[in-house]
Order: sequence, then structure tokens, then C-alpha cells
Amino acid sequence: MPRRSSSRPESHYLHGTARSEQRRLAALNDLMNARSLAALRLRGGERILELGSGLGQFARAMARAAGPRGRVVAVERSRAQLAVARVLAARTREGSRIDWRQGDAIHPPILPAEQGRFDVAHARFLLEHLPDPLRVVRAMVRAVRPGGRIVLEDDDHDVLRLHPEPAGFDRLWRAYIALFEHLGNDPYVGRRLVTLLRGAGARPRGCTWIFFGSCAGAPDFQTLARNLIGVIRPAVPPMVKAGLIDAGPAAAALRAVRAWTRRPDAALWYSICWAEGSRPGRNGRTRPGRRG
Repeated sequence: MPRRSSSRPESHYLHGTARSEQRRLAALNDLMNARSLAALRLRGGERILELGSGLGQFARAMARAAGPRGRVVAVERSRAQLAVARVLAARTREGSRIDWRQGDAIHPPILPAEQGRFDVAHARFLLEHLPDPLRVVRAMVRAVRPGGRIVLEDDDHDVLRLHPEPAGFDRLWRAYIALFEHLGNDPYVGRRLVTLLRGAGARPRGCTWIFFGSCAGAPDFQTLARNLIGVIRPAVPPMVKAGLIDAGPAAAALRAVRAWTRRPDAALWYSICWAEGSRPGRNGRTRPGRRG
């Protein structure tokens, strides 16, 4: 059963902040940022709040799309990831485009004068690591102006399919999902995004999928396959410790996945859940969005 705190629940980020994890996240961002940015449909001039900004690659992409009249406040809990984000931004001479802030997503470090003034609040791959994601979505709703947008992107781990399926993979992936639940997090939060928006007081405006798969022969397949292995491999020790799978079957399944990556007919099917809502005005109606 998930561990729930009766007072203030704490988040449990499963993947850590080691250099290997930072490299995995950087490669992942390189592949998916354009798709997320297209779905976000920024028009320029937006004031944007990014929660769980990680290495800051998507925050920088949003800043570029928002243009010189826009502004991005990027909030990240991990000091290690925030330090790397600043270095990466400095290398591309984009450090001044982002207001980097260390803090918690439930109580984001924004000033009283900023509260209720953002045009967009965005979070990606954050809610799945929280025992109470509704608290974060409520903070996002409070942060935007009436008519402002709240955009959520997150996982529903049940939609992953590998074909032909490597031997033992289903058991390994089910143990990985169970580890999320063991930590008190929600591996199926993606399917709940619209419900979370509504529960936080936002008016849902739409939902879709962002495809995040590939197959043998495609230029991005090996990167995505390595990402999958990089997600699972560090989780094996805590999975074994929690009694969710034995070490032997887990190791055998990982070997089978590595062999699968060399198959000429290998296919990885996965999609990220994407949902958008807006903050109602005082009369309960949603004001039209501004152009910046």
C-alpha cells in the first residue's frame, strides 16, 4: 500500500541526480522538447512559471519561444540539478532569460506581487513523483491570472508497450510501477490530469497525447531504448529491497531488454499524457488569453 502522511506528505524522486541521470535527462529533453513546445503553443510575451524545471532545457526553450517580452521563472527543488541548469544556460548565453529559483513545487518561491500574474504555469514529469499532486496543481492555479493557462504533462506508465516483448519485461515493469506506489507516488497520474485540473479549481480546456516512442531503424530509437534502460536499472535495488521482484529475474529481464534493442523489428510504444486548463475569472468565466 502507498505510504501516506497525515500531515505534510513528502515527495520521493525515484531517479536521483547522479551524473548518469543528468545525461539521461539531457538526452530525453533533446528528443521531446520540440513536441512539448508545439503542444504548448506559446505566442510570445508570456509570463511563465515552470515547476520541477530540472536541468532547465525546456525552461530555456519556453523562454526562446516567449521572446524578449516574455519571462520564465523556473523552480527546481534539487540544488544539484539547478546548479547544472545554470551552467548549461550560461554555455548557451541564455542565463539572463531565466529566473532560476530553488524551492518546492507545493509552495513555489514566488513573490506576493507575482501571485496570480503568470500567463502560463507548466509542469512536466513532476506530479508522478508526488504523494499529493493536487496540492501542486492548486499552487499552479493560484499562480496564474484569471484566464491564465495551467499545462500538465505526465506519465501513465500502464501505456508502455515493447514489441516483440522481451522475456520477463512485463514482470520487471510491473515491479517498477509497484515501486512508485510503494513510495506513495502515482504511476498512473497521467490519466488523472483533467480530474486534477478540475479539482484544483481550473476549467479543463483539452487533453491529448504526445507520442514518445520509436522503432528499430529510426534515428531516435537507440536513444529512447537507452533512456528506458536508464530509468529501470537504478530502480532495481530498491525494487528488490521492497520485495517487489527478485534480483535474478530483474537482471535477466534487463539483459533481455538489451538484446531486444538490437532486433531489427523492435518497437517501443509510449505516449505522454497532456492536459490544459485555465483559471476562471471572478464571475466563474474564463477570460480570453492575452497575446503578451
